Amino acid sequence: MIENLNPQQTWNLWQEHSNALLVDVRTKMEHVFVGHPPGAIHIAWKEAPDWQINPHFVSEVEKHQLDKNAPVLLLCRSGQRSLEAAMALQAAGFTHLVNIADGFEGPLDQQQHRGQIAGWRYDGLPWRQG
Repeated sequence: MIENLNPQQTWNLWQEHSNALLVDVRTKMEHVFVGHPPGAIHIAWKEAPDWQINPHFVSEVEKHQLDKNAPVLLLCRSGQRSLEAAMALQAAGFTHLVNIADGFEGPLDQQQHRGQIAGWRYDGLPWRQG
């Protein structure tokens, strides 16, 4: 089952489950330059320049999370790539998957800017750059 939680709900779950894994599925550039939650493992779902799905995504997650029943929390910019990645992990037998619905930056506002309505950073959760 894939659960859609907002960033605050996900943070709470992550704090409650010491065996939970937070996976940032964004590109390397997004992870480094836009920022990421401390402790998040970076495994890109798609990467520039060709934007093809990472054929090693599932096996890379399996290297970090051996227990397929433990929570795997998936983060992208706004919740779409993370949902796609969650579906791939579900097909591989992972059972406790969380899509962070608003992602790191949240949806676009009326001025076409992210980070002004919702998202990990907007909610004031821990993050860093680099």
